[in-house]
Amino acid sequence: MQAWICPAGQPGTTRLVKLPVPVPAPDELLVQVAACGVCRTDLHIRDGDLPPHRDQVVPGHEAVGDVVATGSHVTTPAVGSRVGIPWLRDTCGVCRFCTRGRENLCPSSRYTGWDADGGYAEYATVPAPYAYPMPTGYKAEELAPLLCAGIIGYRALLRAELPPGGRLGIYGFGASAHLTAQLALAQGATVHVLTRSWAAQALALELGAASAGDAPTGPPEPLDAAILFAPDGALVPVALEALDSGGTLSIAGIHLTDIPPLDYEHHFFRERTIRSTTANTRQDGRAFLAAAAEHRLRPTLTLYDFRHADTALDDLAAGRVRGAAALRMVSR
Repeated sequence: MQAWICPAGQPGTTRLVKLPVPVPAPDELLVQVAACGVCRTDLHIRDGDLPPHRDQVVPGHEAVGDVVATGSHVTTPAVGSRVGIPWLRDTCGVCRFCTRGRENLCPSSRYTGWDADGGYAEYATVPAPYAYPMPTGYKAEELAPLLCAGIIGYRALLRAELPPGGRLGIYGFGASAHLTAQLALAQGATVHVLTRSWAAQALALELGAASAGDAPTGPPEPLDAAILFAPDGALVPVALEALDSGGTLSIAGIHLTDIPPLDYEHHFFRERTIRSTTANTRQDGRAFLAAAAEHRLRPTLTLYDFRHADTALDDLAAGRVRGAAALRMVSR
């Protein structure tokens, strides 16, 4: 099969190679990939912002496709089922975090496209308990960004503790943010988007945001909650200052540049809170995909032929992607 790899020790490098079609382990599914999202985490893996976990890895953790074979221990899903392959690939199931319903913090957790080969390939495997059945009514390329951008945005929204009908600020407006904004709007929130990109501001207004401007100018009213999607630590004090009393800032990314010094009075006093978001649980994934089935989200897509995955990553790094980027297998 054809697959893209990120060689360890060569930051910024991707190569299209031929690899054997993987053989599913007893608890795994073999999936013929129809589409795969291009996530900023893939970019962090390619560029060495995240330390390599393998000598060479096939990136991609937003893969959608059809089950073509199953391991000997798998009873469901059946061959022919459409499934999604997400970021979270495996947890121990017995540690203090797993047994408390917080498997996203499992110290033995493993991730698709980092610890194991992912979806920038014609075929990929996934442990059956970690594969998601996908909602109907979406094309494969529309489903792909739901698997990480959507799910992590959902968890970040939960972590932000937005009150019903509250005022939400969203900093950065890429793949995850534009899906999270739609979900928050469907739940009755007022959404203010803060991003320097005029194109992203225009998209935010198209999707129903109450306002869209740049972060230094700030939102037109105090925020009950905010989510930082941009991997820019300099925005942390900016977002904290925009919070109303009792507000919460949720940081959604796996990677963040250094945060400038914070001042207690200006940034934390009056019970403002800052929280990180680490991966997600399978319950998060199931709940978000159920919400996506109910509300019919509108992913804005920048599509690429699978053979141009390197261009997709370059465009994502340069800010040339509108909404979410996805790779599409030409034949499917």
